[in-house]
Amino acid sequence: MDISMGKSMFLSNRPIGIFAAGMFWIFLTVIFSCFTSVYAAKAPDLALIETGELSRTIKNWVILDARPKLEWQASRIPGAHSFSWNDYTGTDKKGKPFCLKPPEELALALGGMGINENTPIVVYGDADKSWGGEGWACWVLSWLGHKGPIRLLAGGIQAWRNEKGGLEPVEVESEQAASKPVRYRVNLRTELEVQTIELEQKADAMVLIDTRSTAEWLMGHIPGAIHINWSEFYTGEDRHPLDPQALKKLLKERGADISKPVVYYCTGGVRSAYTCAIHHICGLPPARNYYGGMEDWKRRPSQ
Repeated sequence: MDISMGKSMFLSNRPIGIFAAGMFWIFLTVIFSCFTSVYAAKAPDLALIETGELSRTIKNWVILDARPKLEWQASRIPGAHSFSWNDYTGTDKKGKPFCLKPPEELALALGGMGINENTPIVVYGDADKSWGGEGWACWVLSWLGHKGPIRLLAGGIQAWRNEKGGLEPVEVESEQAASKPVRYRVNLRTELEVQTIELEQKADAMVLIDTRSTAEWLMGHIPGAIHINWSEFYTGEDRHPLDPQALKKLLKERGADISKPVVYYCTGGVRSAYTCAIHHICGLPPARNYYGGMEDWKRRPSQ
């Protein structure tokens, strides 16, 4: 074949090659964008809200009080509904405590408060009597697939009270008639939890963080776990959640490599749900809650 002819053919095909390459990269970009959009759609809209902002916009939110019900009945942020883990967990037929009620029951309870999956929600507690129940409520809403914004009140009821925010007692009869029931549609985000069998098979590839007390830790823990008491995830008199820099520092000092999948656990999923919520709020790579905790671990079939 004549060299000039070959050269001519090469040059004539070159624009086609450039076009094909360009289309290939456009295709990859579209696929990546779709993947990112799907992931973003699944990620819960969870963040902090300060007392001042809540005070200014309180009519825009449905408020959940995650403290024990007696605390809620004594005094609450005006209009707040009770949503305490004490009322939505129980002991199963095999004697395992802290079992979360089925999603449909949780959905029915939320719907009874006038909450659907798109409702803007503010959760508060006291990071004390409820064992971090406000974080538990945020995690449960995220797990149920809540689409609307979920906000954790920074500093909880302590901060609200210190800012001279008004509190009110609860009149149970008027509370029961206050909200028009709606339907709450569940779309479980199972990627936010981890099961025992997965933990047994993949624990070496994960960073396990035990959020229980030192005494509980010393009595036995999952092999390879790091101990960080859940109370170290907040600071100050009003128990304000750690900011991203402080949380990263804490995790690094304890040897937690957040480039690996992080799994938090406790006894039955409440304190670990709090730490998971703070982890997410701080914008760290996704973390998961081993909701069954030590109660599941000690009952695992391989035990």
